[in-house]
Amino acid sequence: MPDRSLEKAARERGFALVCGCDEAGAGPLAGRVYAAAVILPEDLDIPGLDDSKKLTEKKREALFPVIRERALAWSVAYVEAEEIDETDILSARMKAMQLAMDSLEPRADWALIDGNRDHGGRYAITTPHECIVKGDSLSVSIAAASVLAKVSRDRYMLEMAALYPQYGFERHKGYGTALHYERLRQYGPCPIHRRTFLKNL
Repeated sequence: MPDRSLEKAARERGFALVCGCDEAGAGPLAGRVYAAAVILPEDLDIPGLDDSKKLTEKKREALFPVIRERALAWSVAYVEAEEIDETDILSARMKAMQLAMDSLEPRADWALIDGNRDHGGRYAITTPHECIVKGDSLSVSIAAASVLAKVSRDRYMLEMAALYPQYGFERHKGYGTALHYERLRQYGPCPIHRRTFLKNL
């Protein structure tokens, strides 16, 4: 389970406001990539908080308002599929994470970034930071950000399912499942598909 040790270590180095940052939706064939940044109070305990991938959809939805209500600051940002195609997914992920951190009020003076990358071909993380591999399983702040990013993206994909019902987005959230590929072959891509991800069609 994630804990506060990474946040504590950063504060001991003199950083007062430490945020966790994570993204959701790097792999799907369709839709935006989302990112969230969260600064949690030092002594806050949120029961059940974990890496969003380890939680059920119901549990993520239950944690979503709790994190937003109890965080010192939180923000969610995204980059559209069109821009993912124009740049690359790594750049889009970095841009989304930096946009989320830029929108925090108050701003973080140190960031814990999930993963091992902090720059793409076009964009890089500019907030002072460290990259944490499997950070969403280690840091409560990154875990909280992972939940906000994942729930925000899933809700967006449900809206897209209503706009483009033929693809079954409500079932696979844009990921490359057998059903999604079947519908793509049947109907072709829609405006939210990432054209650069569809080379196997």
